[in-house]
Amino acid sequence: MRLFDCRDKEVVNICDCRKLGFVSDVEFCPKTGLIEALIIPGPPRLFSCRGKDNEFVIPFCCVKQFGEEIILVEINPKELSCGKQGKQEK
Repeated sequence: MRLFDCRDKEVVNICDCRKLGFVSDVEFCPKTGLIEALIIPGPPRLFSCRGKDNEFVIPFCCVKQFGEEIILVEINPKELSCGKQGKQEK
């Protein structure tokens, strides 16, 4: 499977059956080249015209299965981290 193919797959958390969204990017280790995490755009902000502000960072060790249309992950919903999209707070 190619990295580009992941963008067409929806990520579903098997702990709560929640659809998290589609893969937008990945984090990888520059030394080893191994994938460390999947990046998924977070939920839209309330009353926002600019779209989404946060993103879900799913550690690659939480990926359980790649299917034809979905990627199954197992992560505790309380541990699901939402990181900023590279914006710095002023």
